[in-house]
Amino acid sequence: MSIYDERINQLRVLMKDKNIDAYIVCTQDFHSSEYVGEYFKEREYLSGFTGSAGTLVITYNKAALWTDGRYYLQAEEQLSVSNIELMKMGQKNVDTIEQYLTKSFKDIIKKSNAVDSSCDNLKKSHYELNKFTIGFDGRTVNNNFVKHLKTKIKLDISIYADEDLVGQVWKDRPLLSAKPVWELDFGYTGRMREEKLEALREEMEKTDSDICVLASLDDIAWLLNLRGNDIQYNPVFLSYMIIDMNHAVLYANEAIFSNKIKEQLELTQIAIKPYNEVYIDIAKIDSNKTVLVDYDKINYRLVHLIPSECKIQNIQNPIVRMKAIKNNIECDNMRKAHLKDGIAVTKFMYWLKTNVGKIEITELNAAKKLEELRANQEGYIGASFAPIMAYGKHGAIVHYCATQESDVKLEKKGFLLSDTGAHYLEGTTDITRTYVLGELQSEEKAAFTLVLRGNLNLASARFKYGITGLHLDILARQPLWENGLDYNHGTGHGVGYVLNVHEGPNCIGWQIKPDKIKDTILEEGMITSNEPGLYLTNEFGIRHENLILCKMLCETEYGKFMGFETLTLVPFDLEGIDKTLLSDREIDWLNKYHQYVYKMLAPYFEGNELKWLQMATKMI
Repeated sequence: MSIYDERINQLRVLMKDKNIDAYIVCTQDFHSSEYVGEYFKEREYLSGFTGSAGTLVITYNKAALWTDGRYYLQAEEQLSVSNIELMKMGQKNVDTIEQYLTKSFKDIIKKSNAVDSSCDNLKKSHYELNKFTIGFDGRTVNNNFVKHLKTKIKLDISIYADEDLVGQVWKDRPLLSAKPVWELDFGYTGRMREEKLEALREEMEKTDSDICVLASLDDIAWLLNLRGNDIQYNPVFLSYMIIDMNHAVLYANEAIFSNKIKEQLELTQIAIKPYNEVYIDIAKIDSNKTVLVDYDKINYRLVHLIPSECKIQNIQNPIVRMKAIKNNIECDNMRKAHLKDGIAVTKFMYWLKTNVGKIEITELNAAKKLEELRANQEGYIGASFAPIMAYGKHGAIVHYCATQESDVKLEKKGFLLSDTGAHYLEGTTDITRTYVLGELQSEEKAAFTLVLRGNLNLASARFKYGITGLHLDILARQPLWENGLDYNHGTGHGVGYVLNVHEGPNCIGWQIKPDKIKDTILEEGMITSNEPGLYLTNEFGIRHENLILCKMLCETEYGKFMGFETLTLVPFDLEGIDKTLLSDREIDWLNKYHQYVYKMLAPYFEGNELKWLQMATKMI
């Protein structure tokens, strides 16, 4: 029995004591964050699966973990040591969590009906009523998650959400992070916190809301022009806020704020109270008040502590859209950040292609080299996510992350897929390049070129205002679809400003899901990734990613017309291209992009590096 099976069995003992029939362990912290601090990694603790997305469901005799296409191969490997079943979300004949639980409960009903009358009467009567209890820590799921469970499970279920049972099993659990908070000043943000608070209150007034409750860390950090380091790669700090029309309370560990920041917050009518006290204060809200909450961004326990007499406005948190539309100062700074990043990543490309096969380079030390080059840039803060350096067949694992055990040496052949990003004071970057390390087969070049065509098609899109990412996704996938190929991830995600590298609401993707309609109009100032890919299991992976800024191009009698400015400044590897697969228009797009990259980067290169850059961006 593995250590993970042992831990799950310890949890089952607690479940039986509480009469809980199924326990759900999500990836989230108390704030619906994509990435979480060490304290919150309960799913990893119980299962060994380290991916950033996944849900573990435990019943008395089974355990299963759901994750998406990015992590299929990784999950198969990491779950192989336990009895946890992998559920590949979105695949044919794979049950959803709700379907899985419904079947599990119906099996119990069927077995209980066959039980001899001499059985435990209390237990038998529980199942004869067809009533089941689902447990989880109510701070780690949002209200919509629970609503969905109750709607889809066609049985009488009750919810047990007031305790963290995994925490009772996890004896050596790390402490909550409490790293110092720092301020991002006006020269970077372009708006003062007072102005942002005023804008939020104007949005509250439009919805007749008296109070706004915030639990999403990036929204709070953006609103206050503060940053922290409580979550690796995301410069945010653990906190909640309750805001009314005149005052606000920030719930956080007071020790993380300097006296200067505390004084500034006080001048803005923002009081600081202990982190967990929000659960006390939210229950004391005046019953006559209307409370604005976003069920997608606030946890279940907080929602259910709001007095029942209060009117609740469940609408998208206004800050989501406010922070997604970058102002002119933020856009200018993001261009500066991408110039710095372009210098570092392009120098890495030169180092890699010059030295592979001559010196020992592995996935891990390649990532370390790129980190060093970025650290040389002024204003560098740190990585915006865990680096993906995936050589050869590792490239087919969409979110592969090299470890000491998996690390391999790069050889003078095949592809290296490098997906990395950085935070600078001027902004956040995210870039993927697929580097050619040696001679390629014709099918490898074809795959490389088809994915590149998708990137160029999307980057060059011109469209009428009102279009969403749902409409544009086909531009990136069409070259692959024409050849019966595809990739199991979205084409683009929004990017935060010195915040989360994955930021809504803007995104690009074709799938319409009942709980997530991609209906956000692409607005001027939104920054989105452009990252089509192709992954052939046990062979190779290819992804080409740039960040693109939405801009208005013109306005005519037919309306406003929009397009994209590509922010990323790094060459695509010309050695991977089969020119015969490109149209004249696509060749023109690529040549213009490379001319611009050369113009911007050349002043920072000299000698052999500059000669190489000329060749890397030459006209084809």
